[in-house]
Amino acid sequence: MPETLYSALTLLLIGMITVFTILFLVVISGNVLIRLVNKYLPSTTEKYKSFLPTESKTAIPAKKIAVIVAAIEAVSEGKARIVKIERKE
Repeated sequence: MPETLYSALTLLLIGMITVFTILFLVVISGNVLIRLVNKYLPSTTEKYKSFLPTESKTAIPAKKIAVIVAAIEAVSEGKARIVKIERKE
């Protein structure tokens, strides 16, 4: 019985180490890919930089837009940008 228990624990340990290693490699490669894309590919949000909704009955007030932009900037530490704001009815 101790032989089978030892074998089971060995397989468990090898399996856990393998899963941990693969997940670690996925996270590291994902971070490297994100950094490379952000460094070498141009941002596509620049064409939306001057986007402002037109003033009408359904438009979102400028004060609310300013609050939303400030909140997103504060939470994301300046990394996120708002591309488009739409009112859902």
